[in-house]
Amino acid sequence: MSNTDSFIEEVTEEVQRDKLFGLLKRYGWIAGVLVLMVVGGAAFNEWRKANERASAEAFGDALLGSLDGAYDASAVIDTETPAQAAVAGHIAAARALAEGDTQAGTAALEAVQNSPEAEAIYRELAAFKAALALPLDSAAQARMDAFDAITGPFRVLAQEQKALVLIETGERAAAAELLQSLIQDAEATPGLQRRAAELSVALGADFGDSAPQETSNDG
Repeated sequence: MSNTDSFIEEVTEEVQRDKLFGLLKRYGWIAGVLVLMVVGGAAFNEWRKANERASAEAFGDALLGSLDGAYDASAVIDTETPAQAAVAGHIAAARALAEGDTQAGTAALEAVQNSPEAEAIYRELAAFKAALALPLDSAAQARMDAFDAITGPFRVLAQEQKALVLIETGERAAAAELLQSLIQDAEATPGLQRRAAELSVALGADFGDSAPQETSNDG
C-alpha cells in the first residue's frame, strides 16, 4: 500500500470517528433514557408485585381475624380490589346469616350482587345465596321468582331448589317434570343428576332406561 493510500485511509477513519463521536454527543442521551426506562420499568414492576402481595396478605389476615373474632354486623374489612370486596361481602353475609341476622346477611349479598365492578361469578353466587336466604315462610311464588332469576353456573342448582319449593307446595307433578329436565341437563353435575333422580323416584316417577347410571370403580 502506498503512503498516499495509507494517508487517505487514516483520514477516512478519523472522519468516521469524528462523525461517531458527534452522533454520540447529539443522540447519546436517547440511549441513556432507554436504559433508565428499562431499569425503572423493572423496578416499578417489582414494587407493584410486592404491593399486591402485601395487600393480599393483609386482606387474608383481616379475613381470618374476622372469622376468629366475635360477630359484629357493623365491622368492615378493608379491601383494595373489587374481588376482595366481593369475597369480604360473601363472608360478611355468611357470618350474619349464621348468626340469624337475615337482614344484614341479605344486605351484604345485595351489595355484592349490585356491584358493577365485581366479577360475574361473585354476583351470580350472591344472587343464588340471597334466594336461599329467603325465609321458608315467604310466599312460594316469591321464592320461585328468586330462583328463576338465577343465571350462569348456579342455574341448575336454582332449578333444584325450585323443585323443592314445588314439592313443599304439593305440586308434585310439576316438581317431577322439573327434576326430569335436570336429569337430562348437560350442565348438571353427576351429583345433582343423582339427587334429582332420587327425588323423582320418591315422587313415584318411572325412568325406564333413562335414569343416571352409577359409575363403577371396578377395573
